[in-house]
Amino acid sequence: MHDIKLVRDNPEAFDQGLALRGLEPQSSQLVALDTQRREALTRQQEAETERNALSKQIGKAKASGDEDEFNRLRSEVDRLKIVLEEAGQQARHFDETLSQHLAALPNLPEEGVPAGEDEAGNVEQRRWGTPREFDFEPKDHVDLGEGLGQMDFEGAAALSGARFVALKGPLARLERALAQFMLDLHTSEHGYLEVSPPYMVRDEAMFGTGQLPKFADDLFRTTDHRWLIPTAEVPLTNLAREAIHSESALPMRMTAHTPCFRAEAGSAGRDTRGMIRMHQFHKVEMVAIATPDESAGELERMTGCAEKVLQLLGLPYRVMLLCSGDMGFSAKRTYDLEVWVPSQRNYREISSCSNCGDFQARRMNARFRKEGEKRPLFLHTLNGSGVATGRALLAVMENYQNADGSITVPDVLRPYMGGVERIG
Repeated sequence: MHDIKLVRDNPEAFDQGLALRGLEPQSSQLVALDTQRREALTRQQEAETERNALSKQIGKAKASGDEDEFNRLRSEVDRLKIVLEEAGQQARHFDETLSQHLAALPNLPEEGVPAGEDEAGNVEQRRWGTPREFDFEPKDHVDLGEGLGQMDFEGAAALSGARFVALKGPLARLERALAQFMLDLHTSEHGYLEVSPPYMVRDEAMFGTGQLPKFADDLFRTTDHRWLIPTAEVPLTNLAREAIHSESALPMRMTAHTPCFRAEAGSAGRDTRGMIRMHQFHKVEMVAIATPDESAGELERMTGCAEKVLQLLGLPYRVMLLCSGDMGFSAKRTYDLEVWVPSQRNYREISSCSNCGDFQARRMNARFRKEGEKRPLFLHTLNGSGVATGRALLAVMENYQNADGSITVPDVLRPYMGGVERIG
C-alpha cells in the first residue's frame, strides 16, 4: 500500500516508479480521488461545526420563548443533517475507491534496481561452485526418482490431478532431512526463531502481504472462506500486524517449514514435468521485521543465510538481482538464488529474498516506536526462501546422481538420514 501523501508530494516520481513496473501513470487519478475525499471531509466538518453552533442557539431561543427563531434554527439544523450525511457518504465512497486503487498497485522499485520487463533484465551478482562434469548422461529427477521406485507422479495424479507427487521411502526421508537441516541452520547459526504457524488464514492476512486482491486466482480457498497459505511468509509476517512494536525488539527474525499451496493459474504449460512447479510443495521460509534503517542490511544478511544452505549442500548457484519488471508485487528489491540443474544445463530459482520496505506494513498497520519518540512509524518487512525443499531435493538428486541411478547423500545430510550414504 502506498502513502497518498507521497503521491501528492511526488507525482512524477511515483509515475516513474510505476513505469518501471510496466504500468501507466496513476498519480493524477489518485490525487483527484484524494482531493474529492478531502473536500467531502471538509464539507462534513464544516457542517458539523455549524450544526453544533446552531444547537446552542436553539437552546437559547427555546429558553427565551422565541418560537419563530426556534423553528428557523431547527429547520437549518435539519438541513445541515442532510449535508452531513451526504458529505459523509461521499467521503466514504472516495476513501474506499482510493484505497482500492492503491491496493491494486505494486510496490515501487528502489533506487539501484535495474530496469527491465522480465527475467531477461535480471543482473547476475555472483556465482558459487562449479557445475559437475559427468562421465555419463545425467538423468533428470523424474527418471531418477521413478527408477528408484520412490517418486510416484501417476499415483498422486490419480488422487489429486496434475502437479502433485508422492515421495516414498528414502526420498521422502531425504526431503524431511533437508527441512530439518535448514531449520537447524537458521535457528542455531543464523538467529531465526522457529515458528509453527497456521496453514489457513483470513482475507486480512492475504491482503496484508499483498496476495489479495490481485492474485486470488493463484490461491486455494476453503469452504469456510479461509485461504491455504502460498508460503509461510503470509502467517509469519502477519504476526506483526495491528501492533506497535518497541524498537529494542527489532529486528525480529522468524523461520518456518510449511506446506505451500498454489493454483499456478498463470503458468499453464510451464514446467509440467517433475517437481519444479507444483500445486503443493514444502518450503523453509525466513521473515524479518526491521526498522527502515536496518532493512537494507537485513536483506543482504537474509540472502547470505539462504546461500549458506546451498554452500553446505555443495550445490552450485548464482545470485541474480531482479529487474523492475520481474520482482514480486510487494517487493522493492529482490535477489533470486538459482541452483544448477544438470538435466536442464541451466540455473533455476530455488530462493527469492525480498525487501518490501513499508509496503506490507501499511497494509497490516504494523508499526514501531523509536526510543524517546511518541509518533509510531511503519516497520519494514522482508522475506526469503531458505530454501524450497522440493527444489532442493531435485537439485540434490540430479547433482549427486551416479551412473547406476543411485544418489549419494551429501555429507551434511547424513546425520539426518541415520548415517545413510547412498540411496538406491
